[in-house]
Amino acid sequence: MPEPALYPLDLLTTTEARFTADSSAYASTAHLDALRARDYARLDAGGHVYLDYTGGSLYAQSQLDAHLKLLSENVFGNPHSDNPTSQHMTELVEAARAYVLRYFNADPAEYACIFTQNATGALKLVGEAYPFEAGSRYLPLYDNHNSVNGIREYAHRAGAEVTYVPVLPPDLRLDAARLESELATRDASKNNLFAFPAQSNFSGVQHDLGWIARAQANGWDVLLDAAAFVPTNRLDLAAVQPDFICLSFYKMFGYPTGIGALLAKRASLAKLRRPWYGGGTLVYSTVQGEYYFLAPGETGFEDGTVNYLSIPAVEIGLRHLESVGIEAVHTRVEALTGWLLAQMTALKHSNGAPVVKIYGPTTTEARGGTIQFNLFGPNGTMMDGYTIEKMANKLHTSVRTGCHCNPGAREMALGIHEEDLAPLFKDKDRMTYQDFLVVVDGKKTGALRVSFGIASNFADAYKFMHFAESFVDQTAEAVSQFKVDLEIVQHP
Repeated sequence: MPEPALYPLDLLTTTEARFTADSSAYASTAHLDALRARDYARLDAGGHVYLDYTGGSLYAQSQLDAHLKLLSENVFGNPHSDNPTSQHMTELVEAARAYVLRYFNADPAEYACIFTQNATGALKLVGEAYPFEAGSRYLPLYDNHNSVNGIREYAHRAGAEVTYVPVLPPDLRLDAARLESELATRDASKNNLFAFPAQSNFSGVQHDLGWIARAQANGWDVLLDAAAFVPTNRLDLAAVQPDFICLSFYKMFGYPTGIGALLAKRASLAKLRRPWYGGGTLVYSTVQGEYYFLAPGETGFEDGTVNYLSIPAVEIGLRHLESVGIEAVHTRVEALTGWLLAQMTALKHSNGAPVVKIYGPTTTEARGGTIQFNLFGPNGTMMDGYTIEKMANKLHTSVRTGCHCNPGAREMALGIHEEDLAPLFKDKDRMTYQDFLVVVDGKKTGALRVSFGIASNFADAYKFMHFAESFVDQTAEAVSQFKVDLEIVQHP
């Protein structure tokens, strides 16, 4: 494949200077460049172009230093006791819990913070305990993470109705008229749950948070998936008040992994009926009488021993994000996203055919820093995304390929219909990925995704365009041949 020409790396400095001069918003975030040099120096030291922030944010060196100092200078014990080491640990866990609520401007009298393994764990807590029954409704969007989709299995098992609200190509925004109609249709004597993401992890669309109050005014409980939204946006729970919010802290600030949270209105939490109990969730239980009393509030939902040594790192991470300024992160991400969208949509083959197709909005209006796309040859044939990812790997460039656990958005974006998928499930209890490729056009298995975050800079966006430009006037067949050549090298 020929060397790139439109985005030569020796023009990076002058192009960045021009961009900074033209974008006062980006220029206002110059302190983030100093932050990158100080706290994320390993990126440039290793020659990395990291564009997978929606998959997971990056941790700062100062976060690690602060957490290591805390651990190395103290003795901590399991918090389920009254001994000195246990009490000290309990204090730090509760301080972190309080700080989470403070960060999201949530009144602790109104909201509870339940530590979970991740956002998926938070969603499972809601799904398994929500009082679905015959006559209840579960109303998710097509644009939801699989962990939100999975709640439908609890709803089905309880005899509730499950209805999906579509998102509409090309921008993949929700069908507002359909949603209005569905919210108006419910049995007021039953519990009904509406679930949607504040920001799509597939397309970057930011759905209107005004739907929270509108749904609640119609008698619905609202579950907000905030995992892709809060890393680069402010979520103010005094301004919008969903009943349940799920998030993962590693997506916000990289470390620690393995800890998320369910933020829940205490009144809504009281509706949940847990199907079991475990250690740490009880006031008392007996074997002989088979009785038990579940602990009230957060304690009744934190199964077993919490990840107590890592939980203090959550407060460290939130303080780091506050010191940087979430508004500054948002501003920088928006500026970089706007520049990259403009460059990608303008990239053409010699015959005028577009190189890139964006799935989602092509401007920064009501969208985040996640860009979903595929590359196409001059004749309109889609290039294999997994091969392109492997090519990016060789340049130390981290992108992501697939459906990103959001099959509904993928199906809408790529034009996959129910009749296309039906053979996958006909007379089958299980299926393999190869089955999927046989039934569905292999090139429609997913798309490429790039995303910006706290340590992103202009060089990341520019270097990616340098890479993308190398596909101008290249055919899908040529890209496939690269895949064959690569496999021969890896498996001689």
